[in-house]
Amino acid sequence: MSSLKGKTAFISGGSRGIGLAIASQLAKQGVNVMIASSSEDHLSAAISAIKTASSVNIEGHAADLRTLAGCEAAFDAHAKKFDVCDIFVHSAGATKGGVFPTQPDEDFLDGFALKFHAGVRLSRLFWPMLKAAQGNIVMIVGGAARTPDNTFMVGSAVNAALANYSKALAGQGLVDDVNVNWVSPGQTETERLQTLIATRARHEGKTVQAVREERMRDEGIRRLGRPDDVAALVCFLCGEEARHIHGAGISVDGGATKGYF
Repeated sequence: MSSLKGKTAFISGGSRGIGLAIASQLAKQGVNVMIASSSEDHLSAAISAIKTASSVNIEGHAADLRTLAGCEAAFDAHAKKFDVCDIFVHSAGATKGGVFPTQPDEDFLDGFALKFHAGVRLSRLFWPMLKAAQGNIVMIVGGAARTPDNTFMVGSAVNAALANYSKALAGQGLVDDVNVNWVSPGQTETERLQTLIATRARHEGKTVQAVREERMRDEGIRRLGRPDDVAALVCFLCGEEARHIHGAGISVDGGATKGYF
C-alpha cells in the first residue's frame, strides 16, 4: 500500500503537461487532489481525465496565479474543500524563450510573476497546513537553473531564483518539519516544449524538426523526457521512504546536465 494513501495535495499548473502527470500519479496512489489552472477548459478536461483512472476526490480552481489575489483565491478554494494539505507541488510557470537584447521587459516580469512569485506566495499560504501535517513541498524548477542559455534568459533567471528560494525554504522546513525539495526536468514532451522549440526555430530561421534534433544531439540524450518521468520522482519524494531527502535539487533530464553541481 502506498504511504501516500489518504493524503491531500495542491498542485499549481496541474491541468496540463508535467503538472497533470503529477496530479494523475498522486491520485492513483490514493491522494485527494486540488489542481489550479488559469483555464477553466483545461481544468475541466484534466479533472475528467484523472477521475477516469482513480476514485479519490479531485477538485479544481481556475485563477491567475500571477497575482497575489489569484494565489489567495486558489488557497481559499483548497481550504474550503479539504482544510488540510500534506503535499504542495508548484508546477505553474511557462517562461518564454527569446533573443537578447530584443526580448521585451514584459517577458521577464511575466516569468517571475507566475513561476517565482506564485511559488513564494503559495508556499507561504500553505505553510501552516504543511507544518501541521509535517508535509512535503516539491518545486518544479528546470535545468536552466544550472545551465543558463542565452536564448532562454527568462527561464534561466527564474529557475535559478526558484531553486535558491527552495533551498532557503528547506532551512525553514528543518525548523517546522516540512520537507522541501525541487526537481529540474530537462527537455520533456509537453506543449510548452513544442512552443519553445518553435520560438527558437523562428528566431534562428530553421525548421522545428531541425531544432528538435539539434538540441537532442547537443545535449547527448537518448530521448526526450516524458511527464511521467518527473511525476514518478515527485511521488517518491512525497512518500515516507524519501523523508530523509531534504533540501535537494534533482535533475530528471536523461543526463543532459553535465556539471557536477
